[in-house]
Amino acid sequence: MNNHIAVDIGASSGRLVLGTLDDGTLSLEEIHRFSNAFSERAGSCFWDIDYLFEQIIVGLQKAKAKGIHKCTLGIDTWAVDYVLLDAEGNRIQEVYAYRDRRTEQMMEEVAKHISPAIVYEKTGIQQLTFNTLYQLYAHNPEELAQADQILLVPDYLYYRLCGRKINEITNASTSQLLNLATRDFDEDLLKLLHLRREQFAALTEPGEVLGFISQPLVQQYDLPEECLLICAATHDTASAVLGIPLASDKSSAYISSGTWSLLGVELSQPINNKQAMEANYTNEWGAFGTYRFLKNIMGLWLIQEVRRLDGDRYSFAKLAELAGEADAFRSLIPCNDPRFLNPDNMIEEIRKSCVESGQPVPESIGQLARCIFDSLALSYFTYLLELEVLTGTAIEVLQIGGGGANNELLCQLTADIIGREVLAGPVESTALGNLAVQIIRAGNISNITEARTIIRNSFEIKSYVPRPIPQLAEILSLWEALHPGPVSETI
Repeated sequence: MNNHIAVDIGASSGRLVLGTLDDGTLSLEEIHRFSNAFSERAGSCFWDIDYLFEQIIVGLQKAKAKGIHKCTLGIDTWAVDYVLLDAEGNRIQEVYAYRDRRTEQMMEEVAKHISPAIVYEKTGIQQLTFNTLYQLYAHNPEELAQADQILLVPDYLYYRLCGRKINEITNASTSQLLNLATRDFDEDLLKLLHLRREQFAALTEPGEVLGFISQPLVQQYDLPEECLLICAATHDTASAVLGIPLASDKSSAYISSGTWSLLGVELSQPINNKQAMEANYTNEWGAFGTYRFLKNIMGLWLIQEVRRLDGDRYSFAKLAELAGEADAFRSLIPCNDPRFLNPDNMIEEIRKSCVESGQPVPESIGQLARCIFDSLALSYFTYLLELEVLTGTAIEVLQIGGGGANNELLCQLTADIIGREVLAGPVESTALGNLAVQIIRAGNISNITEARTIIRNSFEIKSYVPRPIPQLAEILSLWEALHPGPVSETI
């Protein structure tokens, strides 16, 4: 079997991508693309999970129309959001989106019962207001009590396709409910939430065969007759990291650049000490016995929102071009400030932040874009320095995978500021990591090392060499003022 389909769904779009391996070269073909966004109703934010399932079906129908009758299929999505099922397997409620504001005070409430230090020692997961732990703490307790099973979003989509319930490890780890020592759901945290272990399915590793798409679905929608579901690394960041062919001859860090920028390294053991906790780094479980030790950075969400509020007048490529024409380092924002997580108006929030810090206010769309890209590059600088301190390893190369690898301005800015080579690509790292697990399980390649070698040889990776920046000391001084506390001490 040499037809492999990656279902890759992010916070702003999704697609089905066909991967085929021929004579050591991996080729991709996009079969179906669709938009995705949460909607706000009655003051809450929800995903349309039925729409996402329907788009998977549409994509598979297109695959069948292309003559694909046998294939494997893997699913990856964003993390932390969940679905409640009753005893009959029916969904109890709409699926909350992680940017919903119901969790704003939940970290403080949970800390009254169990200290953040203990939670971090148990789980190794960074404190983020939208982690599943805090979402479930904020959830209606009556609905939680009714739940026979709690599945994360990609687990639910697999369930709809084949009827099997799983909790895949790379996504389950982001819930902040898995214990690093026991490698299972933590009993104390479940007790805090008034939940039972039985309400979660078995933890499942990437590469496990889940079965074929159910025959009633195949017949009802005229889908490929034999579509074997293989458990991918269902957290899109986990798949993205698998699809980034890090340099083997140098110490490398990665950024999976999309709606979020995830900057980190791949480790064989977690780092869940006090220093890592204070810097708010996370230890997400990866495929093949690895950990993703990384920092969440607000990412291209900032420019996505600016573009949306501007009426989608310009492509992202045009926005980068306009940013390149604007004055550099004129205005900066602390990208990871919670105020930018889901503001009512991102443009006005950026401008208010600049007013409050005494900087020139970005007025034009080019100035806004430049403010974002300059601030992201400086964020990468800050957190890369932190990463080196926490891991005790000097990073020689930073490799950017995902959509951000297309942004030449941001990639060059990053190289200039960190003073190290930046490798950009592959753009399709998430789909590639998803496909790599499928192809390994199908027996066409032996392991992830071989898969990454094939990816490196099959797709363009561009090198950005650092250039000198005039007045860098002054820029870093301004940047430090925007990052009080442990972060600024690193600089």
